[in-house]
Amino acid sequence: MTRAFVFPGQGAQTIGMGRDLAQAYPAAQAVFDEVDAALGEKLSTLIWEGDIDTLTLTANAQPALMATSVAALRALGAEGITVADHAAYVAGHSLGEYSALVAAGSLALADAARLLRIRGQAMQYAVPTGVGAMAALLGLDLDAARKVAREAAQGQVCEAANDNDPAQVVVSGHREAVERAIEIAKDHGAKRAILLPVSAPFHCKLMAPAARVMAQALDDVDIAAPVVPLIANVTASATSDPTYIRSLLVEQVTRSVRWRESVARMAALGVTEIWEIGAGKALSGMVRRIDKDLATLQIGTSQDVSHAKHSIEST
Repeated sequence: MTRAFVFPGQGAQTIGMGRDLAQAYPAAQAVFDEVDAALGEKLSTLIWEGDIDTLTLTANAQPALMATSVAALRALGAEGITVADHAAYVAGHSLGEYSALVAAGSLALADAARLLRIRGQAMQYAVPTGVGAMAALLGLDLDAARKVAREAAQGQVCEAANDNDPAQVVVSGHREAVERAIEIAKDHGAKRAILLPVSAPFHCKLMAPAARVMAQALDDVDIAAPVVPLIANVTASATSDPTYIRSLLVEQVTRSVRWRESVARMAALGVTEIWEIGAGKALSGMVRRIDKDLATLQIGTSQDVSHAKHSIEST
């Protein structure tokens, strides 16, 4: 069985995520301790005991989700399950790409925490509050969603931001254009079109100021070759080139997350099983809608780690 490890993005955050892992595995607790030290604050207290609205702030959610994913990965490592020995590829959805690179030894954990804090702040401040928006178009494929976005733009920005699965595409841009897209999508056969509760229009041209910030921040960070290839958001293809990875992380801020194509690429490369490592189950659902032949396993608790260990031992 050929396996890929994938890591969730924003929206998966919940109060209490990762606490069970930290209690059960010292290696998982050490992840939260290191992230707290890197940020100079007790992010772990917010994650486990805080207010969901504060945790959902982009600058908090991004490093918090990464920390939870890496904690789950380190718990797996304590049971002898490692990326090098048990995965052929890694991938992550948006900020999850940073988790994937930490998992594959390409980015240091502390560097990833600091980068994601910068990324979250930069993405939040790139567009004034209320100017941008995002909406999920359900029941439309990518081509149909792009047609809706072009029709809705009317001189403003409206772009396909996340190609999540065959019937779920997220558009992003100016609020007025995104609101027009919601109405137009219904005329194009969308089952539903809903405004998303996000604070900024991610993965579109309006994020250009944030991309410039990330280019500068990434220049100061060491990026090593990952121990297994990364399936990148921007290209939906595999790479192990640190220089290319650095440039892709900058492009990722303004470019679409090609998740549907990324999962299809993994399947084409021989992947038969995908493990979603971290909070939530959103990626597993997308994987099943993209390719019903791919097995999925979600790992976000100590019980999940036990299930994963049993799965390895029984194959």
